[in-house]
Amino acid sequence: MDINTIIDISLLTLLAITAVILLRLHNLLAVVLLSGIYSLLTAGLFVSLDAVDVAFTEAAVGAGLTTVLLLGAIAVTGREQSVTRHSRILPIAVTTITAAALIYGTLDMPKFADPNAPIHTHVAPRYIEKSGEEIGIPNIVTSVLASYRGYDTLGEVTVVFTAAIGVMLLLSGSRKSKSQNVKKNVDKNE
Repeated sequence: MDINTIIDISLLTLLAITAVILLRLHNLLAVVLLSGIYSLLTAGLFVSLDAVDVAFTEAAVGAGLTTVLLLGAIAVTGREQSVTRHSRILPIAVTTITAAALIYGTLDMPKFADPNAPIHTHVAPRYIEKSGEEIGIPNIVTSVLASYRGYDTLGEVTVVFTAAIGVMLLLSGSRKSKSQNVKKNVDKNE
């Protein structure tokens, strides 16, 4: 076995262990922290598979931004999972309908690795043949994301930034309303 195989097996084993532990926890703080670790392990696996740009995104968004936002939400709501008092039939029905819709949406997709699929006959050959000379970046995926799809990548970054600002505004509004309620209660008691 070579070193890359050992690293891949080790990372996959750690991912499986982390996933099992995540399923068994009830403390939301521990769940958030382990989710960040899971994302970081996934980023390591992507690096091992030579997908550094995907690993960077996973580390920044999955392990970084998402963990910070969830920690902020836990600071507002509490650490322990509350016991559900309602029926679980509605969430299961919504999940089942969503899964069926997603599966239905994939039925007309071309078969995996079909050489006659539109992606293999139109754009991909051009990127493979021309990106090195047109962009000057040796990694084809990076050249596509940074140049050919630059506006798309900018849009994705804008969406993530906007979501982060929205969550921060929601969390700050919650704190202000709590402090205003405490002040009103103190004024009433005086």
